[in-house]
Amino acid sequence: MELDVIVIGAGQAGVPLAARLAGEGRRVLLAERSRPGGTCVNVGCTPTKTLLASARAAHVARTSARLGVEAGPVRVDFQAVIARKDEMVRRWRDGVERRLAGAGESLKVVPGHARFTGPREVEVNGERHRAAVVVVNAGARPAVPPLPGLEAVPWLDNRRVMELRELPAHLVVLGGGYVGCEFAQMFRRFGAEVTVVDHNPHLLAREDEDVSAEVERFFREEGIGLRLGASVERVEPVAGGVRLALAGREVRGSQLLVATGRRPNSDDLGCEAAGVDLDARGFVRVDDHFRTSAEGVYAVGDVTGGPQFTHVAWDDHRLLHAVLAGRPGRGRSGRVVPHVVYTDPQVAGVGLTEREARARGVPYELATMPYAQVARAAETGETAGLMKLLVDPATEAILGATLVGAEAGEIVHVLAALKHVGAPARAVVEMIHAHPAFSEGLQSLAMRLPRYAG
Repeated sequence: MELDVIVIGAGQAGVPLAARLAGEGRRVLLAERSRPGGTCVNVGCTPTKTLLASARAAHVARTSARLGVEAGPVRVDFQAVIARKDEMVRRWRDGVERRLAGAGESLKVVPGHARFTGPREVEVNGERHRAAVVVVNAGARPAVPPLPGLEAVPWLDNRRVMELRELPAHLVVLGGGYVGCEFAQMFRRFGAEVTVVDHNPHLLAREDEDVSAEVERFFREEGIGLRLGASVERVEPVAGGVRLALAGREVRGSQLLVATGRRPNSDDLGCEAAGVDLDARGFVRVDDHFRTSAEGVYAVGDVTGGPQFTHVAWDDHRLLHAVLAGRPGRGRSGRVVPHVVYTDPQVAGVGLTEREARARGVPYELATMPYAQVARAAETGETAGLMKLLVDPATEAILGATLVGAEAGEIVHVLAALKHVGAPARAVVEMIHAHPAFSEGLQSLAMRLPRYAG
């Protein structure tokens, strides 16, 4: 079939791009080997955040006495929690399918694995299709560490752990990154015993040490076991579960969740047939406007190796749409990309961390403040956390910020918006913040910089 555009992958970039192009009259084929919506809808954002909401409800009920409210014994109906998650996923997936169906006859959605067979030529289910433009939105999947004995253990990844119908007695989480931390706290609040094992000396190893230490503090307060700086030598099945042999000690649990990163879905794309170059880790190489090494072939989303966030993939589609329309503007580099770890309290950031600024030799002024000094945090009893702000000493530009605290994932967008438009940190000081609001703490934080004090 001769087409205008072929999109490989119905994820958070592929779906809106295909729908928009088809709505403009282009003949588009969208191939998806699994379920529409990609990682976010099916095994990522939608199900995990739905489960986290249930976990938080259980935690708030258990700890309500601190606010003078006696809730009584709290029981988690785990099967009902999972059923609610499944329904939420179905709802969002149905929405994706309705959008695709509403794109009209110009869009042909083909279930099946797509693979390059030549320049701008793709085979799906034995049929070959050619197009002037091919967009790769193949995404990524959990990476499997080369751990001796892992193949003998029925280990879980982020998808399979959400398919459990019974609460684990003791969940061992291998990996203390975003995914590992969110699942660890979630299952602890559901009532499981939880231990996190990571070879790094701190959780969330990409964050500054004081940020990681704060997360570790409230994890320990909730009874989550931490084995940090621990190298796993071997995994083996034992009666009732699994055993991880560490250097000089061991960890035993009923189930093992492996959350040690993700790898791109590029190994069976036939990229070599299309002349699409991959980097050493298998990610598709792209330039600032998503062009690959092959003429007419573009790549977006997680498969490109950029920040693996849904919001980045969605923005990729928006920028690429402009490129395909012949009006390329701002490229993929230099974007202001906020991130949020949905632990409770949340960890949110934008721009440089203090560690990154030091490593790059970027001069900065730093302001820090305990979250407990935010009036709203004190009044609601949500005092765990801290706030950090980095400012350019010469220009007052916001270099970066990290927030650990209640609603940090919402508050960080104040700073992201100011950074996006190039506003100085002074804007945080001079704007009027509603009182009492969590975001009011940003003004107090900025005023800790000597230049704004007094």
